[in-house]
Amino acid sequence: MIDLTIADDVAHITLHAPAKLNALDEQALHGLDAAYAEAEAAGVRALVLRGEGRAFCAGRDISDVDPRDDDVIGFLGGVVTPLLQRMSRFPAPTFAIAHGACLGVGLGLLIATDVVYVAESAKIGSPFAALGATLDSGGHALFLDRLGAHRTLDLIYTGRLMTGTEAVASGLFSRVFPDDRVVQATTDAAAAAARGATAAFLASKQLVARIRDERLALWDSIDIENAAQAALCDTDDYREGFAAFQEKRKPEFRGV
Repeated sequence: MIDLTIADDVAHITLHAPAKLNALDEQALHGLDAAYAEAEAAGVRALVLRGEGRAFCAGRDISDVDPRDDDVIGFLGGVVTPLLQRMSRFPAPTFAIAHGACLGVGLGLLIATDVVYVAESAKIGSPFAALGATLDSGGHALFLDRLGAHRTLDLIYTGRLMTGTEAVASGLFSRVFPDDRVVQATTDAAAAAARGATAAFLASKQLVARIRDERLALWDSIDIENAAQAALCDTDDYREGFAAFQEKRKPEFRGV
């Protein structure tokens, strides 16, 4: 269900249930959490998340769910949210390949990833009105922040799905590619990141999270940037970057 391979300091995690569009039940979510834990323990310097088959992830697998005794708080608050938090705190740059359906929990997986490259034909939105349910896994926050209240509620009320091209044009995700190029573009970007200055990338990742979550003002954000830059001065990669610049050569970062 969840495949993990590691090569050249890059972890590749694949949702592998194409027959059900990689919809995730509780067992699969625990498996995904374990894959991230294993990749972290291995000390990888980048990670790529993708879905096998026609879709990235169609959300929660509800094929065997009885709504009369469904523990929604236990599932979302006890399983999904801790996974998304682990993903968002992963100590290396993370990339996701979004194609086909990217819905519900699947959308949440993308929200918790640093960089999302999207296929033109991706389908992103909130089709849950047909279930009498609402958007979860961070979807409201993403849509409201990037689209505003009117467009967010329009998507929710109508159930209309955005294409990958629309989603990137609206600022939801990073870049859009033709369907036959998105995998290579994402793996190339992850490989390049794995050769980069990992400590500096993590500093920026943490800065972005603090500025977003704490709603820091400009001068407060500059103060924490200054502190982060000072801390990086003690890293080997910082010194290597300066030496390479002064010697007019490409830097050889080791991630420390």
